Amino acid sequence: MTSDPERVLQSLDLTSLGDNDTECTVDDLCRRALDDAGGRVAAVCVWPGLVSRAAHYLDRTGLRIAGVANFPDGGTDAVPALKDIEVILESGGDEVDVVLPYTEFLYGERKVVVDFLKYCRRACHGGTVLKVILETGVLEDAEMIADASRLALGEGADFIKTSTGKAAVSATLPAAEIMLHAIRDAGHGGFKAAGGIRDVPTAMTYFSLADEILGDGWATPNHFRIGASGLLDDILRRQSGSASETSQIAGY
Repeated sequence: MTSDPERVLQSLDLTSLGDNDTECTVDDLCRRALDDAGGRVAAVCVWPGLVSRAAHYLDRTGLRIAGVANFPDGGTDAVPALKDIEVILESGGDEVDVVLPYTEFLYGERKVVVDFLKYCRRACHGGTVLKVILETGVLEDAEMIADASRLALGEGADFIKTSTGKAAVSATLPAAEIMLHAIRDAGHGGFKAAGGIRDVPTAMTYFSLADEILGDGWATPNHFRIGASGLLDDILRRQSGSASETSQIAGY
């Protein structure tokens, strides 16, 4: 049976989206993904302009690369968002995390949001995974989160994601529950929790919720991700502790 830290590790989108990130930042992120995590994370996630650096570092390793688009403000102008997507894909990215124009969604401008998502889905051709960030901490209202989830899934989102991690409120279990029910009802789609998840027990509450709603075995990297950076430290600390305990039991 897979341990909790290992299960979290395998679904981790190891992320760095700091305002001052550089190529050196990405090099360190990729090194951690390969050396510290043994290449077992689901993906690394960086700014569009740094995807090429990640692709160079991770060349032929099989690790997936995600880039963010329309991030973090979620504007309605599709042109810069599509430019972000173009840069991500041309630079060797495999996945796009795009921010839903959540302010317009709140104000009832559904057509603007639908058109925006259609453009993004069309730009993410081939096997590109499209994750749509709902910014649930801003949407707040349960029915609004449910509506946004249904809309994104209906417009071709491969994953719906809780948050950018830049708003005052990030991932929460109530929002996750609503989103997971929307995925179950739609019969397709994956889920990603992001923002404020810093330890394995917190991450496992999201796995447990997914197991309850969508069944044991659903929450694999193909359907379930955790977006975080510091979480890797706790995973490795717990794995190291388990290894030490095993060695002591074995008499080493």
